[in-house]
Amino acid sequence: MLAACLLDGGQDVLTLCMEARLRPDAFYKPAHQVIFQVLVDLYTNNTLADEVVVVDHLASHNVESIRWLKEKQRMTPPGTTLLDLIGGPSTILEIINRVETTTHARYWLQIVRDKWILRRLIDTSRNIVEQAHSNQGELNHFIDSVEQQILAINEDRIQDSAQKFEVAVDQAANLINLMLQGRNESGVMTHYRDLDDRTFGLHPGQMIVLAARPSMGKTSFALNIAENVALPPGSRDGNGVLVFSLEMPSEQLAMRMLCGRAKVNLKKVRDRMISKDQVRELTRVGGELKRAPIWVDDSSGLNILELRAKARRMSQQHPIRLIVIDYLQLISGIDARVPREQQISEISRGVKALAKELNVPVLVLSQLNRASEKENRMPRISDLRESGSIEQDADMVFLLDSPRSNDKNPANPVIPQAAHERMLIIAKQRNGPTGDFKLTFIPDFTRFENYTSQSSE
Repeated sequence: MLAACLLDGGQDVLTLCMEARLRPDAFYKPAHQVIFQVLVDLYTNNTLADEVVVVDHLASHNVESIRWLKEKQRMTPPGTTLLDLIGGPSTILEIINRVETTTHARYWLQIVRDKWILRRLIDTSRNIVEQAHSNQGELNHFIDSVEQQILAINEDRIQDSAQKFEVAVDQAANLINLMLQGRNESGVMTHYRDLDDRTFGLHPGQMIVLAARPSMGKTSFALNIAENVALPPGSRDGNGVLVFSLEMPSEQLAMRMLCGRAKVNLKKVRDRMISKDQVRELTRVGGELKRAPIWVDDSSGLNILELRAKARRMSQQHPIRLIVIDYLQLISGIDARVPREQQISEISRGVKALAKELNVPVLVLSQLNRASEKENRMPRISDLRESGSIEQDADMVFLLDSPRSNDKNPANPVIPQAAHERMLIIAKQRNGPTGDFKLTFIPDFTRFENYTSQSSE
């Protein structure tokens, strides 16, 4: 494989390697790892990478120039060149004399990748055996850890996702026909009229972000959507929903959903100030919710790999059509040493990858920064907290806020016009229009309903 890269001057063959996400540690010998790293560096700088250029680069750079190598070669004398480390120019000549053509580069690439994956599986299996012998913690946590380690390897496999464009055209044409017939079988309907009219539902593979400032009701709205998907109004056939509640324990979440659906004030329940009719309604609604295909995971401190492993396992066991995550900023970073913004970017990419892998919509809640509050204005997509990558990764972004007065005088405070109204702003939609519309919010029941002019009176 290295010989083919050198013969090709680091052009087409190395492009194949980049597409396959090959890394230096895919090669077994340390010298070969160093050579591949140099090839990648030259490729990144658009520099021809034949044997002469590679030897010159190796001779003019020392071990400290490659971060991962510096950590591995701590006992190497300072100033040791990369060329000395790999055994001199003869190593390059030895490699390049192994082949005369790059014709079989794809075949060699597959061999290198397969052996790399197998070595990682062997190393991981050894680690798992050692951890199993010494494990003192909870079994489920250990199993989650094992899944994470295997998932990390699985993600590096080559996924040939390219297809002839006519397949995509046929799929698009079928979807257009469904829309023209007033049917939309691919999207998961939220049963909020204005939202479904604008989005045709939440579609498989989409990452949908619902963001708001505190106390705007984003958790309530997400739970209402989950309830509508699992228990569609006027239908017995519900869709499976998986909820990751990283902030609220599952019993509190169930209490909120139960009281909201029964339209009973939770505070009055706690104060034991409800009627017998309301008790009967709570009992009836409890029976409905017990039959609902909703699964809740309230584990705290999950990182994105743990969350994806749990979601994958649940989707294998149950027909999940929607995943709800409350909320993104509560997902832990894999490496606590990196800046939080970088962690959020990694988490955001992981959420998007989860949606594509399981082919379900993922509704993830997110915080907004305080900019809109300080500036007395409606929130914008740029107010998403901690990372611009959330905006980039999301297929749709919904911003929830209170409707504002039309008084543009900066001397007058911008205040909500009605406590029982909320404005849902579609700030981003890859395949549709943006815009906004009102929802009716009932604070006593923490419940959202379709907006009507009567509901605002």
